[in-house]
Amino acid sequence: MNFNHVKLSFALNEMVAKTIEGERVYPVGEDKFYPSISTITSYRKRHTIKEWRQRVGEQEANKISTQAASIGTSFHSMAEDYLNNNFNIEKYKDKYMAKVLFIQAKPILNMINNIHFQEAPLYSDEFQIAGRVDCIGEFDGKLSVIDFKSSIKEKKEEWIENYFVQETGYAKMYEERSGIKVDQIVTIIACQSGETQIFIKNPSDYVPLLIDYIKEYREGNDRYRQTT
Repeated sequence: MNFNHVKLSFALNEMVAKTIEGERVYPVGEDKFYPSISTITSYRKRHTIKEWRQRVGEQEANKISTQAASIGTSFHSMAEDYLNNNFNIEKYKDKYMAKVLFIQAKPILNMINNIHFQEAPLYSDEFQIAGRVDCIGEFDGKLSVIDFKSSIKEKKEEWIENYFVQETGYAKMYEERSGIKVDQIVTIIACQSGETQIFIKNPSDYVPLLIDYIKEYREGNDRYRQTT
């Protein structure tokens, strides 16, 4: 499979995330920083995560989180290399589980084409957010924000509202930066149970939730309360 990469008439300025007062932010101008959309969408689930860590114990929680992050990073890198027409299985010879997830997800990755950007830095002045999107390209013929995830088991849709909100944030950022409308958001979750899930949503449906998430984050963050 050879993936087409669209030649666009504009570029996206590189941004490097940094931490200010414990907050992950991106510089978007002189002395101007916007919070990471992933930090914002994680904020609402902080109590659930804390309860899980207390339930399983800190040592076990750290072990599970570290292993999941390692597998997820490798799977993401494989998908990125594959879509860049630069995949070499030898690069990942020691990443057994990530290779299994990639192989089972490959037919779904083949539904992607006409790629605009991968790992692209984005921000929005309207929503005052920033982040780095996995992939913007066509999925099954429609321009999409595409997010690659891995999981031990399948996810119920009601568990991953934050994924859809985060992807909507990327869609709005890209539309603002490019003037190009994103038709849909696509979540691809490769599960160790053997399934690969696909969730396809309309970003317009999640804009009100995006606004709610941003408001909740700002109201709970000392740095923003001090400036209002």
